[in-house]
Amino acid sequence: MRRVVILGNSGSGKSRLARALGARLGLPVVHLDPLYYGPDWAHGDAEVFRRRVRDALAGEAWIVDGAFLALVGDLTLPRAELVVWLQQPRWLALSRALGRCLDPRAGGRADLPAGCRDTPSREMLADIWTYEAHARPDMERRLADLAPGVPLRRLQGDRAISAFVTEIA
Repeated sequence: MRRVVILGNSGSGKSRLARALGARLGLPVVHLDPLYYGPDWAHGDAEVFRRRVRDALAGEAWIVDGAFLALVGDLTLPRAELVVWLQQPRWLALSRALGRCLDPRAGGRADLPAGCRDTPSREMLADIWTYEAHARPDMERRLADLAPGVPLRRLQGDRAISAFVTEIA
């Protein structure tokens, strides 16, 4: 396995899983947030973002942390050998995302865009709160359209995620 896309909502554990898989498989991890957002979480230009993602995925091996399927799903999903979709309970994702906001060490995370801090923004909270009703159906549709033959692993809960990392040799 050389090309993996990890999906899920804020606080689901995408970045943590990406780092664990990257270390286990010796693959570079591509965090999408720093490629898209500018300082203070300013939304990036779609074409600049697509170019950055294209450049980051130019190699034959990578792990992508993040979705942005409406903007770059056509670049990430068709080339993936596996899509991992983290499906955590809302309460867990919310507690983790808010916990990051309160953790003074969180500012040094590699998946955090330059000039950004984890804050309980309306966008982050909405991503978690409305995920099942809005984002999930859109992701299902995009996966069916863009990656119909790509294996999909749905991991529910931390035990399933840990078992998956252990099973990857």
